[in-house]
Amino acid sequence: TALYISACIKDIKQEITSPDPHTKANALQKLTFLQTMGYDMSWAAFATIEVMSDTRFAYKRIGYLAASQSFTQNTDVVLLCTNLLKKEIRGAIGPKTVGMYEAGLAINCLSNIVTEDLAKDLISDVTHLTSHS
Repeated sequence: TALYISACIKDIKQEITSPDPHTKANALQKLTFLQTMGYDMSWAAFATIEVMSDTRFAYKRIGYLAASQSFTQNTDVVLLCTNLLKKEIRGAIGPKTVGMYEAGLAINCLSNIVTEDLAKDLISDVTHLTSHS
């Protein structure tokens, strides 16, 4: 079993560098599953952010789930998420609220990956969102 999973991780490492968003998201989804079984996926943190920032909601969902499960206080790229999270949260505020599902992904992810610096940067946006009617 370990030999098979090692071969799968090798394939995933190739797929996750693909320029095709579907291939990258699919590889991240496989990797997220393996992470639930105890395998390390910290090496794919930047690819996770790339999938999170995709325009398709289905891919965003995969990226946000991967970030929620794998990012820790020590993950270097968490600060790169600041502007992405701000954009998603602000998309739910306004007359059309076109981004309410994306904001839900962002808030859920934020609750799992928040750091002191991230909290300082996003507190006003989150407060505004929660007080919005």
